[in-house]
Amino acid sequence: MLYRETGQFKTSYKADMAVFPIRQDRIGLAIILLLAFVAMPLFGGGFLLSAVMIPLLVFALAALGLNLLTGYTGQLSLGTAGFMGVGAYACYKLTTFFPEVNLIVWILASGFFSAAVGVVFGLPSLRIKGFYLAVATLAAQFFLQWCFIRIPWLYNNNVSGAIEAPVRTLFGMPITGPHATPELRYLVVLSIVALLTWIASNLVHGRIGRSWMAVRDMDIAAELMGIRLLPTKLLAFAVSSFYCGVAGALMVFLWYGSAEPEVFSISQSFLILFMVIIGGLGSLIGSFLGAALIYGLPIVLKSLFPMLGLSVGAATVEHITFMVVGAMIIGFLIVEPHGLASIWRTIKQKLRVWPFPY
Repeated sequence: MLYRETGQFKTSYKADMAVFPIRQDRIGLAIILLLAFVAMPLFGGGFLLSAVMIPLLVFALAALGLNLLTGYTGQLSLGTAGFMGVGAYACYKLTTFFPEVNLIVWILASGFFSAAVGVVFGLPSLRIKGFYLAVATLAAQFFLQWCFIRIPWLYNNNVSGAIEAPVRTLFGMPITGPHATPELRYLVVLSIVALLTWIASNLVHGRIGRSWMAVRDMDIAAELMGIRLLPTKLLAFAVSSFYCGVAGALMVFLWYGSAEPEVFSISQSFLILFMVIIGGLGSLIGSFLGAALIYGLPIVLKSLFPMLGLSVGAATVEHITFMVVGAMIIGFLIVEPHGLASIWRTIKQKLRVWPFPY
């Protein structure tokens, strides 16, 4: 009885087309943001913020970027980790060249470098699609990873071949380095993810998003309607790569602290693709749900076995995680192809008409 739109009258087209037309949705979103920005830093604890929340937000942002390309535009990509690496290495070079500039500026600016690389590798999308486009983006993944290893200039000729986040401050407080507090790093990551999610929501609910979805549903019909395929697809690649690049910069500077090229391997691209598939293609909230499930599953399994009195090694838990994730992907593709987001929408629709069946 709490989730009803009875008595909530719309007096304008703007109100009728709102992203959250029901008052309870807006209240729920406000509560979630309040808990995330206020309650979590105060009561979450350093381990929860560093080991769970920050990685979850980083993966959610990367999954969101891939979802804009694959879910909304229908362009399959297997180079997500490579584009994340471009953002991370670009941010590393910018912070070393211009140490006096605020780190957050370079984290956001690194996304533009990743967007430029994404546009270059998105050029074949006008001629090829489906499996062939996936192979082209896979080639981009291998090429970019080769660059991260074989070009010493990218990691400032470091002997280890790794990039390390230098100490940077925000309002006089360190946000990188050993003295950076988990609460501050979490708030910075959360603010950037919330801002980019809001921008993505406006994109997909506007003219650009409708063009992407028209190309996804049938590109020939979209072209006959006047949509220019090449700019539309390249814009999708650019925006998607921008989000992935920012996620890569956040991963290195505000989560890991340092990273080697193996962090941006093909397995990372598949992991983010699994998040999108399980969360739901063409859904912003599905990116967060998929990231929470895929990243949180190993943590739950590692805690579950000791609770049951079972002594299971870390390698065995990892194998079990792969098996469970694989079974879940197959199950979702058969039972619920639209992922967790579709289940969430169904629950909300049932609540709106309860106790009536329809």
